[in-house]
Amino acid sequence: MTTIVKCPTCQKEVIWGPGSAFRPFCSDRCRLIDLGAWANEEHRIPDKGRTDLPLSEQQLAELENELLEQDNEFFK
Repeated sequence: MTTIVKCPTCQKEVIWGPGSAFRPFCSDRCRLIDLGAWANEEHRIPDKGRTDLPLSEQQLAELENELLEQDNEFFK
């Protein structure tokens, strides 16, 4: 049975097999268009965690206390 996928760039049907040199893309052109989109940050892998949320004063104090309690010469 032949597997057919759609080119991520132009949606043209592509046979998924050893004869499809650019799979999942239909051509080198579509492959390079996709690569350029990644390079221009038009695509990205979603981040599940948010690290840009501000910390409350209490959270900052707790974090500072945890770091001070560690036996680590770096913080002394």
